[in-house]
Amino acid sequence: MNFYTPFTTILLLTASNIFMTFAWYGHLKFKSTSIYLVILISWRIAFFEYCLQVPANRMGSGYFSTVQLKTIQEIITLCVFILFSWLYLGEELRWNHYIGFIFIVLAAFFMFKKW
Repeated sequence: MNFYTPFTTILLLTASNIFMTFAWYGHLKFKSTSIYLVILISWRIAFFEYCLQVPANRMGSGYFSTVQLKTIQEIITLCVFILFSWLYLGEELRWNHYIGFIFIVLAAFFMFKKW
C-alpha cells in the first residue's frame, strides 16, 4: 500500500461505476430494442465494470474499511448517476434530489468520522 492507493481506488471505482450505469440504464434510450439484445449488451458492458471494481475493492481494502469502501461506492454511484440522468437521459434535477444528496453526504461524514 502506498500514497496513491486511496486515489487509485477511487479512480477505479469511478470508472467501474460509469460502466455499470451504462449497463443498467443506458438501454433506456432504446426502448424499442429487444430485451434479449439489451440483456446481452448490458452483460458485456458489466464485464468491464467488474474488471475495474474487483481490483479497486481489493486494493482499497487495506486502506479503507469495508464500510468505508461501500460508502465511497455509493457516493460515486450517486454522482455518476446524477450526471448520467441529466446529460445522457436528459432528465431534470429537482430540489429534492439535491436535498437527498446532502443527506447522503452527511451519512458519509458519519461513516468516516472516528468517534
